[in-house]
Amino acid sequence: MKQSVLIGQRIAKARKARGLTQEQLGDKLGVSFQAVSTWEQGKYIPDSEHLPILAKVLDLSLDSLFAQEEHRWDLKPVNFSFSHMFSFVKGRAQLLNMPQTLAVLDLLRTAHGGQVRSSRNGFDTTYMVHPLTMACHALAMGLRDDDIIASCLAHDMVEDSDLKLSDLPVGDRVREVVRLVSYNTYDESRPDLDDVYFENIRKNPLACLIKCLDRVNNIAGMADCFSRKRMAAYVTLTDKYYPDILEVVKKVPEWNDAWWLLRYQLMTMTEAFKRLL
Repeated sequence: MKQSVLIGQRIAKARKARGLTQEQLGDKLGVSFQAVSTWEQGKYIPDSEHLPILAKVLDLSLDSLFAQEEHRWDLKPVNFSFSHMFSFVKGRAQLLNMPQTLAVLDLLRTAHGGQVRSSRNGFDTTYMVHPLTMACHALAMGLRDDDIIASCLAHDMVEDSDLKLSDLPVGDRVREVVRLVSYNTYDESRPDLDDVYFENIRKNPLACLIKCLDRVNNIAGMADCFSRKRMAAYVTLTDKYYPDILEVVKKVPEWNDAWWLLRYQLMTMTEAFKRLL
């Protein structure tokens, strides 16, 4: 297929996926809808001056726009079954006598039941899969402490629901972790919010562990939800703040295996995204 035709097809597909008309796309680029139409028909290729904005508006990389071959991957959901994970975590909590975990599980639908993790590829799922995935991840790494699993499940309950810290059926250690990792417990107008946020988290080893589990799941799962720009911001924040957080986790002897795996997962995923974004 002629390259200009292939590029035109990609522009049209991306434009329609974002709900834009040819006229709306033209307005964003400062060109007429007729110009957009000629691109999509493969008659002309966009001028170099329009390419950076075109890629940004359509959330495409220039590499993907001009690639000679188009991969038609068979996309699959990136999240696992909510019901299976819920049953697994509940069964482990009962077996290992984790009263906080069981109590927080009972709150999961109240806190996140109405929230959806939206996919750009048609794989929408309940937000509850996020804390449950973190809990399953922790258990799979041999972290079988009630404070850890309860913190995984509760970490977003104050930031992303109407619940308050005092509503959480947990002890002081878990409640403090939730406070530290919830952005809305800080002054969100501060220009140095991220610096203050991560500085406070570094003072608490359990909060560091939870943030690492959270970030691994976010980077892995959010690629199905976020724009390229948002994912690039995730990678930048991870690169800047998480090496120090991982060092705190490393200093807890019983978490050494988990530290190695979390470090490997964060490093390989962020480096892969740097090469692809």
